[in-house]
This record gives sequence, structure tokens and C-alpha cells, in this order.
Amino acid sequence: MGDVVWRPGDQRPRPPLSEGDVYRPDILEIIEKTIDELSPALRVLSQDIHAHPELKFEERYAHDVYTSFVERQGFVVQRHYLLETAWVATYTHGQGGPVLGVNSEMDALPGIGHACGHNLIGIAGVAIACAAKAAMQKLAIDGKVILLGTPGEEGGFGKVELWEKGAYEEMDACLMCHPAPGPPYSVSLSSCLAMVKLQVDFVGHTAHAGLSPWEGQNALDAAVLAYTSIGLLRQQTKPTHRIHGIFEGKDWAPNIIPDNSTMYWFVRAPTTNEALDTTERVKACFEAAAIATGCKVTVTVLSLGNELVQNSVLGEELADVVYKKYGTIDYEWGIAGASTDFGNVTYLMPGLHPCFSIPSVPNGGNHTSAFTEAANTIEAHEACLDVSKALAAVGMRVLTDKTFLLKVKSTFEEAKRARAN
Repeated sequence: MGDVVWRPGDQRPRPPLSEGDVYRPDILEIIEKTIDELSPALRVLSQDIHAHPELKFEERYAHDVYTSFVERQGFVVQRHYLLETAWVATYTHGQGGPVLGVNSEMDALPGIGHACGHNLIGIAGVAIACAAKAAMQKLAIDGKVILLGTPGEEGGFGKVELWEKGAYEEMDACLMCHPAPGPPYSVSLSSCLAMVKLQVDFVGHTAHAGLSPWEGQNALDAAVLAYTSIGLLRQQTKPTHRIHGIFEGKDWAPNIIPDNSTMYWFVRAPTTNEALDTTERVKACFEAAAIATGCKVTVTVLSLGNELVQNSVLGEELADVVYKKYGTIDYEWGIAGASTDFGNVTYLMPGLHPCFSIPSVPNGGNHTSAFTEAANTIEAHEACLDVSKALAAVGMRVLTDKTFLLKVKSTFEEAKRARAN
């Protein structure tokens, strides 16, 4: 991205905005007023979550703080919803009407805390839901908002578990957002990479490493050989693909031939089919390592993450609002090289997952300690609220424009059929 990245301390002017009104300016006025008034409380909430990072499926503090906050905002809250640290907050106005879904993520990363900015993702979901609720109340708009607190995004596929338990069944469309380094006042509608998560277990035989090493089958050697083979394989994979992993073992000692090793690998590619194809090539490296070392190998697919399918109708509406009120739209940066379990959701229902840029230092992107600091700045907070306003406007169009919602759903079905062919 070079010099287009937003550096801390930059005082760049907001880019020129497009002329013309957005859909239902009266609704957007309520949205902006509601989120602006909530901004100080949302800032405190974000900093509180940031100061208490919790790993996947351990988000107990975040669970309690979020549920208490949204309950005070007048939502009906179910704690420990389907999963221990998941929660749901709902608001219903009138009888019937569409159902808007919103996601708030909560988990952090080992050792580096909220280095993916989930404190911002969490408050964005709250802001969107609160703004939609206010507009529905003041303008007597029938429908329902479901704000879902989703644990375990960082490698846990929490949304997939929630989907399988029926958490998304009522929703007509689902929205969320994600921070990343990028140009100032910019929102990205890029996709992300599909991902296959693998566990590889090698089983060998112990032996005295000095006295009689020939009696053993070295499971550590198998892991090292597989790791090296994959390193060589990378030259023959497309530059858009990613293969990365680690290995570990139990009760290893220098004077014992290790009889076990376990590897964890992520295989990523722009589409699910490409990720699956590359996974087969990676599996061949494990099998070859087992043959070479005389070990047995078991390869387990732990999870499959789909690429993001940004609903084009929802995306066009977001772009219209952003261009006219908040900044620019991009289709390249964002989390294009990462993965999210929301990709699986977008394979199954209409969804939108834009990224919003926040300032960070050079080499300080997502999953670095520098990004942990970036996610706690006032500039990041303000950028988060801008995209929250735009997404709330998109969500209100889902709730108020039947023709628009039909287009959203038909576009989703068309994309689904295209993937099947």
C-alpha cells in the first residue's frame, strides 16, 4: 500500500464528497444523532474491552460488559446464548417486517491482545443496532434487529457454531465491519481468503538417541521434513495462496527419539475450491514425510472457512452512503489476505463485511502489537463510528424498502448458483 497508509498524526482532509441525497435522509439524521450521542459511552466501552483482552471462547468479561450495556439501551438480552460466551440482544417494533442481523466480535489474540481491533468491531455492532432501534422507534418502522455477540473468531469459527445452532435463522441480511490499515476516511469492500485448517499427527517409536537411534521412528523428523517440503511447495503455488503452520510435541527430550509430533496448518486461497485443491498438495507433503521416516500420519480437517461474498446490492448502497457522507470506497485493501468465519455466513445468507481504515505505523498491520495500540486511538474510534453510521443506513434500507430487500436476496441466490456451476 506504500504511502496511502494512514499514519498516526496525519491531518489529512476528508476527500471531496459526492453530491446528492442518500436514501431516506430523515433516517440518516436519526442514525447520526443517536451514534454521536452514544459516542462517549461507546468510547468507554471500547477501551474497557481493549483493556481486558480474552482469547477465543473465553470472552466472559466482554460477555458481561456488552450484555449490560445493550440491556441499558432497551434491548431484550439473552445471556450465554447457544454458546457459553455468546449473547443476543433484540429489539422488535410492530408486527412482522424484515429482520436485520448485526454481529459484534469480542475475542483477542494470544500475547498481543486486541491486535485485530475486535474492541472496535464490538462497539460498531452496538452502534448499528442502537441507531436502527432509534430510527424504528421515532419513525414507527416495523421490523426486528438482532445483535449477535459472536465469540471465537480468531481460529475458533464461532459464527459457524452459532449458525449450526440456528442463531442466524430469522435474519434477512447480516452486517458487520472490521478495522485495517488503509487510506484515511476509506472503507474497503474487498473479499478475504478461504481457509482450510488442518491438524497433522505423526506417530513414531521412541529409542535411545545415543545408544540405539536406529530402533526409533522419529516423529520430529517427520514434522521437520513436512515443514521443509511445504516450504519448497510454496514456489509452485500461486502468489495469492498462503500456507503457514507450526509444530509441537509432548514429552520431547534431546536423548529420546520423539515418538509424536503435532502440526497445525492453515491453507488459504481466494476461493474455497482453490483452497481445497491446494490442501491436497499439502497433504502429499505429510504423507511423504511419514513414508520417509517410517511414521504413521493422521490428517484431520478441523474447519473450512469460505471467502467473503460481499452482497453487491448491500455493497452498492454502502458505497453510495460513504461517498456522499464519509469518504471513499476501495476494493483492494482491507482483509483481502486474511480470513474470517463471517465468510461462511455470507455463503449461506446475504451479508456485508466492509473494512474501515484506522491509522497505524509502518509494518503495524493487523496481528501486531502496533495495531493493538492503533485500535485504542481516538482516530480509530471516530473512523469506527463513521462506518457504523453508513452500515446502519444500509440496515435501515433493508428494513424499509421491500424492493431493495428482494434485490438483496435475488443477488445472493444468483451468486450461490454461480458458485455451484
